[in-house]
Amino acid sequence: MMLAPNTRSILVIEDDPDIRALVELHLADAGHRVAVEPNGRLGLEQALSGEYDLVILDLMLPGIDGLEICRQLRAQKQHFPILMLTARSTEIDRVVGLEMGADDYLTKPFSVRELLARVKALFRRVEAFGAEATTAKDTITAGDLVIDRQRREARLSGEVVNLTAKEFDLLAHFAGHPGQVFTRSQLLDQVWGYVHEGYEHTVNTHINRLRRKIEPDPAKPRYVITVWGVGYRFPGADELKEVERC
Repeated sequence: MMLAPNTRSILVIEDDPDIRALVELHLADAGHRVAVEPNGRLGLEQALSGEYDLVILDLMLPGIDGLEICRQLRAQKQHFPILMLTARSTEIDRVVGLEMGADDYLTKPFSVRELLARVKALFRRVEAFGAEATTAKDTITAGDLVIDRQRREARLSGEVVNLTAKEFDLLAHFAGHPGQVFTRSQLLDQVWGYVHEGYEHTVNTHINRLRRKIEPDPAKPRYVITVWGVGYRFPGADELKEVERC
């Protein structure tokens, strides 16, 4: 099979043989190089090799479950996107997956079209953030908050803030556009790479968790500000001066 010029390398860690074969087939048809692994522990070893541009990860696996794989990959500063597949549909399960560092999730059963759309969106965001990083300032300082795009690291009062990959992307996007108001739909499109009706709660969840980590008082945020009836924004230049004086 002839691979497309923009082909990506994808690791699928999934123990269900039917789902594994289906995902592998359609990703390969889309022009990607695909490796599959049914065992969680062996899948983690492969993912840590650094050879993959995306990991598609089942939640329930033999050896090590998907949440632990996610946690260990992020602890090792592996920043490629992670798409989690889960048979669980409750909000708490999705939140835990995102908190561990997954960039997106799909609940089984899912359509192949939806899977391919999510994969495409994740790669689109990787490319967009790469382009932003080459033109934007490497470091943004706002009061006690320092955002280092190059190292993908945020510090608050000199201490590293433990952000998930998507929380950092969200914060960097806000900080890169000070004063600009973003609706939830715009954030889904520009940070997640897709817009689907009903997914605005994903933005709310990430905003709430981000505030708990970077705001001195999450009830009175100074960095991620709510614009009632519209969305959210990062403080503009004049406001940042006030933050720095506080």
